[in-house]
Amino acid sequence: MLPGKLHEPGDCRAISEVLSRVGDKWTVLVVSTLGQGPKRFNELRKALGSISQRMLTLTLRALERDGLVTRTVYPTIPPRVEYELTSLGCSLLDPVNSLSTWARKNRPAMEEARRRFDTAEGKSAA
Repeated sequence: MLPGKLHEPGDCRAISEVLSRVGDKWTVLVVSTLGQGPKRFNELRKALGSISQRMLTLTLRALERDGLVTRTVYPTIPPRVEYELTSLGCSLLDPVNSLSTWARKNRPAMEEARRRFDTAEGKSAA
């Protein structure tokens, strides 16, 4: 996509829609976790730590709806359900991992910039 086309209404809506799905906190963490292989619901929940059951359910449904995750139910008693990245979901791993690497590398610089900004704002408010 050419930079000049980023502000065309149709392109802008499409980009915003995709970024709202793939850019939320839980989506990034679920995609990263499923990048290690198929997982059952409770395996995902344990791996993600602080996610609620409801939020994980909503996130997985949204990812499934968007074609990023498949849900497989095995006919056992009790039923066993696994979640796995689709090929489209796997194609998201590189950008997600790159963003994670960038975030870890640049977080200290951003924290320092916030500190400087907040200090300057405090001086100008006085």
